Amino acid sequence: MATRQKKIQASKKNSSPKVATALWILFIGGFVTFILYVYAVSINFLNLFGELPNLRSLENPKSEIASELYSADNELLGKYFRENRSPVVYEELPENLIQALIATEDVRFEDHSGIDAEATARVVASVLLGQSKGGGSTLTQQVAKNLFSTRSEELNNGLLNNTKGLRMLILKTKEWIMAIKLERSYTKKEILLMYLNTVDFGSNAFGIKVAAKTFFNKKPQDLQVHESAVLVGLLKAPTFYSPKMNPENSKHRRNVVLSQMVKYGYLPAAEYDKIKNEAIVLDYRVENQNQGLAPYFRTEASKFLLSWCRESGYNLYEDGLKIYTTIDSRMQRYAEQAVAEHMKDRQKAFFEHWKGRNPWVDRNNQEIKGYVEAAIKRTDRYRRLNARFDGNADSINYYLNKKIPMTIFTWDGEKEVNMSPIDSLKYYKHFLQVGFMAMEPQTGHIKAWVGGINYKHFKYDHVKQGARQPGSTFKPFLYTAAIEHGYYPCYETIDTKVCIPLDDGTMWCPSNADNKYSGNKYTLRNALAQSVNSISAFLVNKLGPETLASTARRMGISTPMDATPSLALGVSDVTLYDMVGAYGTFANAGTWTRPNYITRIEDKHGNVLYEPVPDKVDALSEETAYLMVHMLQASTENGRGTAWGLRSRHGLKNEIAAKTGTTQNQSDAWFMGFTPDLVGGVWVGGDDRSIHFRTIREGQGAKLAMPVYGAFMQKVYADKSLDVSKEPFAKPSAPLSVELDCSKYNSGYQIDSTRQDEFLQFPADVDLGDVI
Repeated sequence: MATRQKKIQASKKNSSPKVATALWILFIGGFVTFILYVYAVSINFLNLFGELPNLRSLENPKSEIASELYSADNELLGKYFRENRSPVVYEELPENLIQALIATEDVRFEDHSGIDAEATARVVASVLLGQSKGGGSTLTQQVAKNLFSTRSEELNNGLLNNTKGLRMLILKTKEWIMAIKLERSYTKKEILLMYLNTVDFGSNAFGIKVAAKTFFNKKPQDLQVHESAVLVGLLKAPTFYSPKMNPENSKHRRNVVLSQMVKYGYLPAAEYDKIKNEAIVLDYRVENQNQGLAPYFRTEASKFLLSWCRESGYNLYEDGLKIYTTIDSRMQRYAEQAVAEHMKDRQKAFFEHWKGRNPWVDRNNQEIKGYVEAAIKRTDRYRRLNARFDGNADSINYYLNKKIPMTIFTWDGEKEVNMSPIDSLKYYKHFLQVGFMAMEPQTGHIKAWVGGINYKHFKYDHVKQGARQPGSTFKPFLYTAAIEHGYYPCYETIDTKVCIPLDDGTMWCPSNADNKYSGNKYTLRNALAQSVNSISAFLVNKLGPETLASTARRMGISTPMDATPSLALGVSDVTLYDMVGAYGTFANAGTWTRPNYITRIEDKHGNVLYEPVPDKVDALSEETAYLMVHMLQASTENGRGTAWGLRSRHGLKNEIAAKTGTTQNQSDAWFMGFTPDLVGGVWVGGDDRSIHFRTIREGQGAKLAMPVYGAFMQKVYADKSLDVSKEPFAKPSAPLSVELDCSKYNSGYQIDSTRQDEFLQFPADVDLGDVI
């Protein structure tokens, strides 16, 4: 027996080295196999695993960064993005945020080199057991996943990627490899910064800067510890832990983060006890294109920027461009306020004016039959229904008349209602629209741009996108042509009917606003101030409509113009954008400067990519421009001038040159005004020409458009930081060739013996024209 035991013991002694050797060989074999496996993944051996991001992308990691649009006074107007992300520098990160992140997401972050061995072992075990629970990723691995899209189909199309049990292991292996490479290339601070600049916080907030603003309306450096804990808590599941959508879940998760901070010594337990029962207080606002200053302008600017990016090789939505504009945020606010104040009042009057009736009417103020049916067919909703039901009218009409929940615009705020699409269309067609633009004439810099009453509900821009008849605001181009052809401000004409033969054999005989002819003499200055149509007919008959069209084009009117006599009264559509630019020629001593709004584009590193030179044309002589300024001042200085209300109602006593305009049936109300260093233009009207006030009293430019300009200028002058001049217009450097004091002219000097022959008389039943 003793001998047998001795043999067993001897056998054990002899086998121990063998077992140890076998285990060692097994370990070495496993380690080599693992190394070979990792190497095989890194080179995508036989295309089994899919590609890894290349070294160049590692050296220059790229995430989508929103491009930012700034005002001239350096206020952020808005962004262009698919993912709303704006990076910060490390110094902008509060210590409590970093501590909350490390305590919750990667407590050994400072100690590992990209891979947390303990967490990795846990993950590998779960994968081998077929549980695929995931987790255990270090912050560095998450940066690799976010920056290099390691889980995208593009990088995971290898032959083994869809093999059950292997896919997650391959994904994790790639993230391990990229994490180690990141740790070799960047410092811990840089990796933390990359993480916080790229991670998705939900609510269209990517990166800590946007998240802090979205949820708390703060800069990252201003976050309190409990706010940082909320944001870190979001990272686990942005929707489930959203403080906006799931406040109780968010509060619970916040407390978990805070307790982790206590556990690892970042937060005193007493402070945690104080915070844990407090509710989360948000200042929540998701950034989108409907909000913020100048939304119509931002949309118009994007058209140019997208074109420039295509030509220059940049992406507006992901390259983090910095775009600097001419818009002044203070003037923009005043413009939006002036528009809102006036249009709210006029809309109330418009509703009362049409109470019990629909406002879409013909020239005889009779409701247009089939108007709504025709209008609904131009909507996207109708087109979708038409495609869905293959043109079946019954089905289409059923859904067009079915009430559904919707949010509608009112001047007292948005309102939740149940309304059918047809009724919604009718409701919105009752609203008056507006366009306003202000520009610095010397530079062409656009300072304010309001394209409508509410961008969210009315996307159509009435500054540059829409063109409408300008009415009498077009007359200054005619008077400019007259000055250039030897007429002068004191030249006298007679208010009497003028009829001009047209090519079709008919006569064009425009009436005055009151349908009367006084027979009185008017100087050209007073005729323009009082917008006497018969005088304009006289001038266009003498000069020819081609001369008028040529003058308007020279001054920047780019829309098509019909060179017919009625052009003198503004029957050809123009844009407010062109009109403000053209009036700037008068204020800028005869030099037309193209309206512009971009001063500089920089890349995300601050390198200047684009810096345009203003486009200028010497359109008028200095004297002609000044004579027109003098003529247009009469509108505000003459008690019978159409813009006298700027002085009497708005208290603007400084020199302002101006012109009102009202088209037939009050379809369009215009006002153009300028001082030596600021030009402004206003248009007000319905979406369609058939929607308007029925009376000239309510629908004229002086009442419907001018008050916007008046209120805007009052606000501008009240803001001393703007330094907008109230100085008189500067006189030309050379002496004038004509006298401006009409009392110095001999009474009979202006009208010769053949003068009355120039005014042909026709029966009263002749067509009196279309525009006043």
